[in-house]
Amino acid sequence: MRPRSLALSAAIAVLPLTMVSLGVTTAQAASTPNAAASRVALPNTVTPAVARSHKQGDVPAAQQLSVAVNLKLRNTADLDRFLTALSTPGAPEFGRYLTPAQFTAQYGPTQAAVDQVRAFVVAQGLKVTSVSANRQVVNVSGSAAQIAKAFGTHESTYADPQQGNRTFFANDAAASVPAELAGVVDGLVGLDNHTVRTARLAKPSASTPHAAPSGFGPSQYDGAYNLGKLGTDGTGTTVALWEFDGYSSTNLKTYDSQYALTGPTVSTVSVDGANYDSAPGDGQGEVELDSEIVRGVAPKATQLVYEAPNSDQGEIDMAAKIVSDNRVSVVSISWGSCEPDTTASSMTAVNNSFKQAAAQGISIFSASGDDGSRDCTRSTSGSTVKAVDFPASSPYNTGVGGTNLKVSGTTYSSESAWSTAGGGVSTQFAKPTWQTGTGVTGTMRTVPDVSSNADPASGFAIYTAGGWQVYGGTSAAAPLWSGYAALYNQKAKAAGKAVLGEANPKLYAVANSSSYATSFHDVTSGKNQDFSTKAGYDQVTGWGTPVGDSLANALLGTGTGTGNTVTVTNPGSQSGATGTAVSLQVSASDSASGQTLTYSASGLPTGLSISSTGKITGTPTAAGSYTVTVTATDTTGASGSATFTWTVSGTSGCTPAQLLGNAGFETGTASPWTASSGVVDNSSSEAAHSGSWKAWMNGYGSTHTDTVSQTVTVPAGCKATFSFWLHIDTAETGSTAYDKLTVSAGSTTLATYSNVNAATGYVQKSFDLSAFAGQTVTLKFNGVEDSSLQTSFVVDDTAVNVS
Repeated sequence: MRPRSLALSAAIAVLPLTMVSLGVTTAQAASTPNAAASRVALPNTVTPAVARSHKQGDVPAAQQLSVAVNLKLRNTADLDRFLTALSTPGAPEFGRYLTPAQFTAQYGPTQAAVDQVRAFVVAQGLKVTSVSANRQVVNVSGSAAQIAKAFGTHESTYADPQQGNRTFFANDAAASVPAELAGVVDGLVGLDNHTVRTARLAKPSASTPHAAPSGFGPSQYDGAYNLGKLGTDGTGTTVALWEFDGYSSTNLKTYDSQYALTGPTVSTVSVDGANYDSAPGDGQGEVELDSEIVRGVAPKATQLVYEAPNSDQGEIDMAAKIVSDNRVSVVSISWGSCEPDTTASSMTAVNNSFKQAAAQGISIFSASGDDGSRDCTRSTSGSTVKAVDFPASSPYNTGVGGTNLKVSGTTYSSESAWSTAGGGVSTQFAKPTWQTGTGVTGTMRTVPDVSSNADPASGFAIYTAGGWQVYGGTSAAAPLWSGYAALYNQKAKAAGKAVLGEANPKLYAVANSSSYATSFHDVTSGKNQDFSTKAGYDQVTGWGTPVGDSLANALLGTGTGTGNTVTVTNPGSQSGATGTAVSLQVSASDSASGQTLTYSASGLPTGLSISSTGKITGTPTAAGSYTVTVTATDTTGASGSATFTWTVSGTSGCTPAQLLGNAGFETGTASPWTASSGVVDNSSSEAAHSGSWKAWMNGYGSTHTDTVSQTVTVPAGCKATFSFWLHIDTAETGSTAYDKLTVSAGSTTLATYSNVNAATGYVQKSFDLSAFAGQTVTLKFNGVEDSSLQTSFVVDDTAVNVS
């Protein structure tokens, strides 16, 4: 077996300044850009903290820095027109979302612009470490002296007296670029490490973990806001969680078990190499809160946890990756920073990706903050400054404020404003054209737009760090609305309509219509420091909290006062057995005469289908408990749904078992696996997940293919889950997939991973094989490596569990 080169030395070579000493013993060379060349300053590239901090000295000239060069969008006037048309009924572009490729082709930076920036920085001795897939961000690394010279600035260390003389580094003056780049470069981020994002999480003063849940569980908040009445569970939707820390999958499973929730396994998407899951930090409670609330609202929605370094550059790269990946229809954000403490250059770069999200039909819900109308209270600018939180203040985000919710059992009772719910007036963004209505004033964007429960005194039961806590904060309100959007998107798809997309234009349209009183709980008591609640819109609770089913009908254009009403007769819980034929007629009624109803369904047991006339037929092939939603749609587009359970038992019985042989490779040989030579390995270069042996594919740094496969028979009537632990280690850089691992079951591709997914430690992956019940199938890992720079795909502790 040929030796494999590891990526450790390359990773160490580009450690950012935040990871090493800020010593000032070596003077940084003076930055003296070519005086003969005309240069253009990049405004808003100096952190506001510099003006009030004490300079300590120079950043060492040889110190390595990493910065993001942000490129301008093109055709911005047409982009603004297109985004307005997307949410305007009757417009030709209404609901016609773009793909990432289409957005980049029409509005993104050109490849020529990227090449122009690349040529400049390379000529300055800098290294291009990556380019975002949407071409909006060019990440560059080099010494402090090289960066200072290239961008016409100077790096110093400072002590911030408003943060206990916390030491940070920053550029002394605005960065600049040669005049020929001014038309393509929008800004520069990473010249300072002052601004960090904080979680918008609050908990009661008595925060000792409990042995049992205390606080609202899913049945209470789903019941209070009528979320359970949409007739959907998030099936077929995907939500991104925007995070700067990690989570324990064990904690999430404990929450699911407590409330009998089942859904797709939560998985991590690493940004810039960040993956905190092996050792989550202080923000663990935030990440687990976000995930558990989304699970409680939309249990069947897929969750992707995007994890990025907590820095301006990390935030920008995360935004660019989410929209470029285009794997989600909803993003939940519970981290932020107050506008005055964040450079406008950084906010603009992130907001450009938010524009792309709107164009692609991605909804974004952001916590409005937990310091009321003085969002900088716990940061640099302090409690005397009226300020709002970014990214909630972005016009392409729905800012979510906070309330104190009271329930009677699982029924809504009353609500008042949470006294420290974030809200106020942006100093960065102008008021969008859609932000109108009773209570909306001024010329600048105001937040929040909507709200939900957030007061820790009426908090949520959350399992984190090995115990039950009661958490609140607007970071609980944002994922609740994100889960609601997932429920809506499933309902919209069943009705043949577009996903919610940019939510605000549609929410404000409902709020300004006759449906407002039935779609929202208008919160009219309570205040924050500078604003009071009132009828209609206010800068504490926005338009209020959701009446889930009525709001969904209003958004779809159905329900009372908005068109026809379609009512599906719920057939009640169904049961059957594998191998036994089914015939069930579902019926519905329409408030309008002369309408033809067309039926569709989601969540049907494997082997069943529904006709356009509402008849469910077929023979179940896989045992299990299924949540079925049947939707009837009339010729005007009005629709209604009914949800019920369908339990399928196995005719032959199914004994729980693990089917794979040599599942952990601990025999030291491949059998009964079929594997390429040398793949089953116990060397210390790549550690096993457990034991000593594992399957190590590729890692040669040259053109190479490795395979591992095993054939299993899944018993008829059984539910089957294929799982394994995967570690990916690479010497590749950037966001291009050069080396790939394909996982398949027979002719079905289950997943494809690449060097882009590299991360520290192992991550467990799992796939439902129930569709193969009664069949023999070959499970295969196929690793393909290109001609340079190694990527190792290491698999261990596999299993096919049937039940």
